[in-house]
Amino acid sequence: MTEISAREAFDAYEAVRHRLPETTPSEVSLRKAATLEEIADEFDVFLLDAFGVLNIGDTAIPGTPERVRSLKAAGKRVLVVSNAASVPHEALLEKYARLGYDFAPQDVITSRATLLGELNGQSKLHWGLMATPGDGLRDLEGLQVSYLEDDPKPYETVDGFLMIGSAVWTETRQAMLETALLKRPRPVMVGNPDIVAPREYGFSKEPGLFAHRLADRTGIAPQFFGKPFGNIYDLAFRRLGHTDKSRVLMVGDSLHTDIVGARNAGIVSALISGFGFFAGHDVEAAIKKAKIVPDFVVNRP
Repeated sequence: MTEISAREAFDAYEAVRHRLPETTPSEVSLRKAATLEEIADEFDVFLLDAFGVLNIGDTAIPGTPERVRSLKAAGKRVLVVSNAASVPHEALLEKYARLGYDFAPQDVITSRATLLGELNGQSKLHWGLMATPGDGLRDLEGLQVSYLEDDPKPYETVDGFLMIGSAVWTETRQAMLETALLKRPRPVMVGNPDIVAPREYGFSKEPGLFAHRLADRTGIAPQFFGKPFGNIYDLAFRRLGHTDKSRVLMVGDSLHTDIVGARNAGIVSALISGFGFFAGHDVEAAIKKAKIVPDFVVNRP
C-alpha cells in the first residue's frame, strides 16, 4: 500500500477536525526541552505513545529504552498508550521486549483493548473484520468475525464492521465496504483512529484514514476507540488508580491524536519533534496552523 506524506497526513487530520474532540485556543506558554530527562522531576506518570516515541516501525528509537529504564529507576510510572489495534496484546509485548523495553502487561494500554472492552458481551453479533489474517485472532476469540477480503458476501451479511488493521486493505475492499453501508447502514467501530503511522520508509495508511473516508461518502459516523478520544484515557486512568492529573505527562508525536487527546483528558502534553510525524519538518509552523498547542516540545524522548 502506497505511503502518505507528512503534509498530506496533516491536511487529512485538519479535514476531519469536526469528528475529533473539540479543542479551544490554548493559553499555554510552550516550553522546549531536549529530552524528557530535563522535565522528569515535574511528573510522576509518563504516558508514552508507541510509534514515533518508542519505535519507528520495527526499530527502537535510539536511547529510548534507556530513557524508559531511567524514568522507572527514578520511581516514575511509565505506561504505553497506543493506537496499536492490529497486533494482539501478547504479540505487542513480545515486540517491545525485542526492542529492549520491559513493560508489564497491564502497563500497555491500547486502542485494541479499549475496543474489546466496548464489545464485551456482544458475542452474538457477527462482525466483518478489517485486519491482516497473518496477525491472528488472539484477544478476539470471544467474537464472531469474518475477514473482509475480496468475497463480497461478508460485506452484505455481517451485523457491523470492525476496523483494526489496514496493512492488506485495498481500494477494491474499501469500495465494497462503502457500497455495503450505503445499501444497508450498520455500526462501524474503529480500533485505530490514526490516519498514518511513521515507518522506516515513510508513513503508512492506517484504519482512521479509511474510516473518515467512508464517513464522508456514506454519512455513517464511525465510533472511534483510541487517541484522541477519551475512552483510551479512561482505561489508562482505571489502570493507574487515584492519580494527580497535574503530574501526568502524555508524550506523543502527533498534534491531532496525542496532544488533542491529552488536552481533552485534562493532562499535560509533550510533542516529540525529532522523530515520528514531524521529523524533518517545521513543527512550530504546524502548531500555529492547527492551533493545537502542546505544553512542551521535546526533541527526542
